[in-house]
Amino acid sequence: MLCAISGEPPQIPVASKKTGNVFEKRLIEAYIAENGRDPVTDEKLSTDDLVELKASNTVRPRPPTLTSIPSLLSVFQNEWDALALESYTLRRQLTQTRQELSTALYQHDAAVRVIARLSKERDEAREALSGISVHKGPATNGDAMQLDNPGLSSKLIANVEATQARLSKTRRKRPVPADWVTADALNTFAPTENSSTSFPNARSLAVNASCDSILLGGSHGKIGVYSIQEEAITEELNAGPAQVTATLWIGTKAVASTSTGNVKMFESGQETASFSGHSGEATAIASHPSGDILASVGVDKSYIFYDLTTNTIATQILTDSALTVAAFHPDGHLFAAGGIDGQIKMFDVKTGTNAANLESTGPIEAISFSENGTWLASAAKGFTSVSVWDLRKAAVIHTIDIASPIWALQWEYTGQFLAIAGPSGLVVQHYSKSTKEWSEPLKSAMPSLAVGWGLNASSIYCLDTEGSVTTLTPQ
Repeated sequence: MLCAISGEPPQIPVASKKTGNVFEKRLIEAYIAENGRDPVTDEKLSTDDLVELKASNTVRPRPPTLTSIPSLLSVFQNEWDALALESYTLRRQLTQTRQELSTALYQHDAAVRVIARLSKERDEAREALSGISVHKGPATNGDAMQLDNPGLSSKLIANVEATQARLSKTRRKRPVPADWVTADALNTFAPTENSSTSFPNARSLAVNASCDSILLGGSHGKIGVYSIQEEAITEELNAGPAQVTATLWIGTKAVASTSTGNVKMFESGQETASFSGHSGEATAIASHPSGDILASVGVDKSYIFYDLTTNTIATQILTDSALTVAAFHPDGHLFAAGGIDGQIKMFDVKTGTNAANLESTGPIEAISFSENGTWLASAAKGFTSVSVWDLRKAAVIHTIDIASPIWALQWEYTGQFLAIAGPSGLVVQHYSKSTKEWSEPLKSAMPSLAVGWGLNASSIYCLDTEGSVTTLTPQ
C-alpha cells in the first residue's frame, strides 16, 4: 500500500469511503483541513469519510527532541511531508492551467479564422459592389455606379450633342480678340483697388459673363453680390445656416453649394430652386456650356447633374472616392471631378461612364480646363506645382512650380494665360502658341483664396483671406 499523496508506505493508512484511495492519515487530514476535498478526484471529503485500515502494529518510540539525530530526522520527515503535499498540489494546478490555456488558444485561433473569413467576404462584396451599374441601358459604368434615377433625358442628351458639335467645330480656328490682353500688358498689372467692405469667411469667387458682378460665398449661408463698378456688396442672398462652399453664375442666375449638401439658385434676389441630393457637404459646382445642366460633387462620393429646364435632379452617379472639385470640358461632352484619392475622374456626360482617370500626387485641390479643348490644369492639396495635362495622351506635358501651395486655378478665354492663386500670392503663366514656350509675365505677393478674369482679361479679381476683393489692372 502506498499513499496517494506522498507515494510512500503510510505509517497510519486510511482509505476514503467515496473513492477507495489510500492516504497517510496525517497528510490527508492536513489536506482536508485546508481544501475540504479529495486530492485525487477533487470531490468533497471530510474526516468522517476516512476509514482507518488495520496494519501490523509497530511500537513507535517516544517522541524525540531536537537534541538528537532521531528528532532531527523527524523534523525533516515533517518538512518532507509538507513539501510532498505542496508539490502534489502544484502539479495538479499546473495540469489544470495547461488545459485552460490550450482551450483559450484554440478559441483564439478559431476567432482569428472567422474574422479573416468575414474580412475576405466583406472585401469581395465591396469589390463586387463597386463594379455594379444600375440603370436601364446596357452600358456599364466601370468604377462608377448610377443611383436609382432615369439618367439624362433625351432632350438633355440632344442638347449636349448639339453643344459639343457647335463648340468643337470652331474652337481650333477661333482667333484671339483684337482687344485681348497681352503678355507685355500683364507685366504691368498691379493691385489698384480693394473693396471697401469685406465679406467674412468668404471662400469662393465667381465673375459673371458681363464682368460687372462678382459672387462671393461666406459663412452662415451668406452670399454677397459684389458690384465691380461700385466696388461694394450691393446685394446679399441667404442659402441657409451652413457655410457656402462654392459659387458660380449661369447667365443672370446665382448658384451656390453649402456644407450641408444643398445647392441653391437665385435670380433677381429670389430663390428659384433648391436641391438636396447630397448626403454630406457639397464641395463644388460647375455649369455645362449649354447652360441647361448644373453639376455638383460632394464628400458622399457622388456627383449630381441637375436639369435646369425643369429644376429637377437628372442623374446621380456614385464613385469610389469623396470628390472635392468639378469642371465641365469647354465642349460639354466630358465632366471632370477631382477626388481625395488623388484621381481626376473623367466622365461621359451623356452616359455617366468613367472615360479615364488621371493620377495626381495627392488630394485634388483645383482643376481648370483650357479653352483650347485639349489641356487641363490641376493642383494637389499641399503641393507647390501645377500639372498641365494633354487629354489626348492622358499625360502631363508641363509642370509649373510656384514654390508655394496652390488654392485656385483659372484659364482665361483664349487659353493663353493661366492664373494660379495661393497663400503666397498670384502667379500668371503664359503659353505662346508661336514659340510653344511658357513664361511668367505676372507675379504678385498678394495671398488669394480664389481668382477670376475680367473683361478681355484686362483685369484680374482676387479674393484674399480677409474676404476682400482686390482688382489688378495695367499700370
